[in-house]
Amino acid sequence: MRDTLTRLCWLALLLTPSLQAQEVAPPMVDQIPLPLERLYASPGLSGPSPNGVKFSPDGRRVTFLKAREDDAQRYDLWQFDVATGAPSRLVDSDLIDAPGTELSEEEKALRERKRIAGRSGIVDYHWGTASQILVPSAGDLHLVELDGETVQTRQLTRTDAFEYDTKVSPKGTYASFIREGAVYAVDLVSGEETRLTPAAEPDKAISYGTAEFVAQEEMSRYTGYWWSPDDRYLAYTRVDESPVDIIPRFDIAADEVTVIEQRYPRAGRPNAVVTLFVRDLKTGSVTQLAEVGPEDYLARVNWTTTDMWFQTVDRDQTEIRYHRAPTADWTIRRVHIETHSTWVNLSKDFRALDTGDLLISQELDQAGDGAFRHLARLAPESGELTPVTSGAWEVDAMVGVDAEAGYAYFTGYRDSVLERHLYRQSLIRPDAPTERVTPLGRTWTISMAPDAKSYVGTSSSPEQPPQTGLYRADGERVAWIEENRLDESHPYSPYLQDHTVPRYGTLEAEDGQTLYYSLQLPPDFDETKSYPALLEVYGGPHVQTVDRDWERLSDQYYTRQGYIVFRIDNRGSAHRGKRFEDVIYRRTGGPEVRDQLVGVDWLKQQPFVDPDRIGIQGWSYGGYMTLMTVLQAAPGTFAAAVAGAPVTDWSLYDTFYTERYMDRPQDNPEGYEASSVFPYIGALDTPLLLIHGMADDNVTFDNSTRLMAALQEQGKTFELMTYPGQRHGIAGEKLRVHLMRTRLAFLGRHLGAAQQ
Repeated sequence: MRDTLTRLCWLALLLTPSLQAQEVAPPMVDQIPLPLERLYASPGLSGPSPNGVKFSPDGRRVTFLKAREDDAQRYDLWQFDVATGAPSRLVDSDLIDAPGTELSEEEKALRERKRIAGRSGIVDYHWGTASQILVPSAGDLHLVELDGETVQTRQLTRTDAFEYDTKVSPKGTYASFIREGAVYAVDLVSGEETRLTPAAEPDKAISYGTAEFVAQEEMSRYTGYWWSPDDRYLAYTRVDESPVDIIPRFDIAADEVTVIEQRYPRAGRPNAVVTLFVRDLKTGSVTQLAEVGPEDYLARVNWTTTDMWFQTVDRDQTEIRYHRAPTADWTIRRVHIETHSTWVNLSKDFRALDTGDLLISQELDQAGDGAFRHLARLAPESGELTPVTSGAWEVDAMVGVDAEAGYAYFTGYRDSVLERHLYRQSLIRPDAPTERVTPLGRTWTISMAPDAKSYVGTSSSPEQPPQTGLYRADGERVAWIEENRLDESHPYSPYLQDHTVPRYGTLEAEDGQTLYYSLQLPPDFDETKSYPALLEVYGGPHVQTVDRDWERLSDQYYTRQGYIVFRIDNRGSAHRGKRFEDVIYRRTGGPEVRDQLVGVDWLKQQPFVDPDRIGIQGWSYGGYMTLMTVLQAAPGTFAAAVAGAPVTDWSLYDTFYTERYMDRPQDNPEGYEASSVFPYIGALDTPLLLIHGMADDNVTFDNSTRLMAALQEQGKTFELMTYPGQRHGIAGEKLRVHLMRTRLAFLGRHLGAAQQ
């Protein structure tokens, strides 16, 4: 990598004059109104922004997925040559994924879990060696082989079965994947295909190497098999879903109705039983390591050069248990337990250091300030935990370790709750201060090089859409990968004159904690006039909606229609530590609602807000919050409410998510009753629009049908919009336009436009 850095230095010297940060004046082009259809058309108004950024194993290339200008939902695989600074398209998706390819039910479900439903072309890829990239497409696998300037692709599988969860083993020996509920591998030299686990038994609901529903949806664990660093061992799961209830789900499309018998573990009901095995590919031996469930969860599996580590979580989710299994004899020892009285939060932070210690992150108690996530060293033999960072602020994620210089790199919120930055902490000098690497004023996403000597950083601000550059580890930019400059050629240029930037401020919750809000005003705002306001709400755990980044362009559209857009992050939301989160323990829809109403009270006091024309809308947990807020607010608080895909009763939602905050229904019946919308629906006096996809496999459609029936039984009128064939998100340009038009028509009837 030293040669690479030398090339970077020369490149920086050559490019420095043209790469200095510049203030961008609004382009001198004719400004026109922003049409609704343009909001979702191609090219995207925010401009090009790389997705899935990764370094090659040798650090010589940066690869990423880039949307096409003529189709913002279709992606090709691109590369950025570190030595020359030249970007180029590496793989045209048309070569391996014909437009219009029909996806299997498994692929649709997996994309829904990964929040990439609606995308096409190349949506995922995996580096093997520095000359191998594995690309799954249309249920088959393609290997991209790089030889200097030559790029060749070859199809590794060609079957009617759906092959997914594809990987190249660390040494590049095998390409592996799941087919029909078992793990297979193709030898990349001989082309020989081998099944590495037992065959699935679908009649018994048993599969191998897969991730059960809650692992994918709630733990962000999308795989059930893991290669050792030397390609010798394969750890894999046996997933027995036979204890899990079958929930018949109607998948209602435009022209047909399919009954899908989905294994869906609702709160309080049985989970899958997951057993962890390891196969020695050299000897062929298979060892059973642990059986987890139905009262525990397998959360994480990691390898070091000598050990396999796995983390389990108890059913109450108050403990994360770290287990070590040396390859020498597979004797399992529990090394460490992270515990909290309410619930524990998972992370993916795990790195073996040269000293033999592990670098992990844990929510560590800070004197008087509650628990915040911080980096810590874990001694594998003693289990002793030594904090590496500290303070009343959150570490977001570890992104790299420079073993040579002795630095740990991570993202976090030390300087501002509203901005995520890259930081580094010395591992050699424990008392050294934490250093911020990225400049203030923006929010950053980081992909670190394998040796942590450089990184790809994507940043944005309310004034600047996402920009992606290659940077040295000290923060000096080497070259733009995608400058996305707001000049005359930018897609947003014709509409930039009316661009508005949020005002940020703070309010105080009932317990004295600080609540951050954002206020977006119309472009022709006149403080002497009175405007309708729209409260955009999510409010659930692990999400933050108020931050300094490139704001949602739908907000820009609302403000151009004369609405004020207001957001406030209530207690229970992300990046504020456990004390801020824990207020919802065993009772949701209470503290969050009161915090939202603090924001509404403040809005009503502003002279430029019409207190009789305030609306509220949200999706998913935000749909739940919309309902709970209007049902518990004083009569007349809101003039309109739009609830999309709402949870209406937590007993209908899955175990891992729901029980983390609520315990099991049988252990907290009063909390479940108070956290459901049904006890409050008699108080509905706000015009309500209910929206739901009719094939939703996350917040299942019966959440809304039960609400419809209850409202009808009590004589409560409401409006309804359903989307045949759509899952938890509404995908597709035409449908997204329709959804926005539906919302606007409803809001317009009840909130009207700004007074002139």
